[in-house]
Amino acid sequence: MLVCMKCNGRFERFGYECPFCHYEPEILEGHFAFAPELAEESEGFEASYFDTLSKLEVGNFWFTSRNRLIIWALKQYFPQAANFLEIGCGTGFVLSGIKDALPELTLSGSEVFTAGLSIAARRLPGVELFQMDARRIPFAENFDVIGAFDVLEHIREDELVLSQMHQATRKGGGIIITVPQHAFLWSQADDYARHVRRYSAHELRNKVERSGFEVVRVTSFVSFLLPLMFVSRLTGASSKQRYDPAAEFKIGAATNFILRRVMDVERLFIKIGSSFPAGGSLLLVGRRI
Repeated sequence: MLVCMKCNGRFERFGYECPFCHYEPEILEGHFAFAPELAEESEGFEASYFDTLSKLEVGNFWFTSRNRLIIWALKQYFPQAANFLEIGCGTGFVLSGIKDALPELTLSGSEVFTAGLSIAARRLPGVELFQMDARRIPFAENFDVIGAFDVLEHIREDELVLSQMHQATRKGGGIIITVPQHAFLWSQADDYARHVRRYSAHELRNKVERSGFEVVRVTSFVSFLLPLMFVSRLTGASSKQRYDPAAEFKIGAATNFILRRVMDVERLFIKIGSSFPAGGSLLLVGRRI
């Protein structure tokens, strides 16, 4: 079901035109835009970074390991899901991984910046992509699962986003979220990425539950590498060199291979039921009841 951005009327979807007020979102760069005023500039992210990000993601241990964890969670907790929306899909890297692993799933992706959608469209032929402000989602009880992967930390009104995700999710469906963890890991990387916060598990769980979801799983990940991550952040903080946001992803092939294997072992523990109390990031699965 769609929610009209002009009159708030709800209607079954046969296109995007509202049958009540006849409002239809404009099209920007080939995509429907529900918040066109934010399509090029927003306080939550640097849109010019998308091109760099798209090159760093492919093959990097952190991005590929996070994809595998997300795909496992989707299969494990929502095996009957027929459709999936990713909020803040960026360059489409996560959606492309889900598409390969679950080709039967109907996928949609949203991004506030059209710059990200242009890159995602090349990776995701046939996938519906649209421009949207996550604080105002134009759907109601429409998706089996909604994902937000390292998105909430960019948005001051994170609880508003979670309540909008609840509105857009079908009963029995749910959400999968990843966010950066631990305030003590705050660094120049967070400043550059325009993060508002790094979460604790307690904070994230409480906010998700207040939004109407039942939390069915929460665990840290990047746990085995947390000491290495902490030292890296300390070293970066003491450096007087100009900050390079891509530096921590530019690692040699051998190091990348070793770190990926460490993340594989960590994911195995998560699969068999271990929930880690500390790590660079958090994974949360919630169900709408």
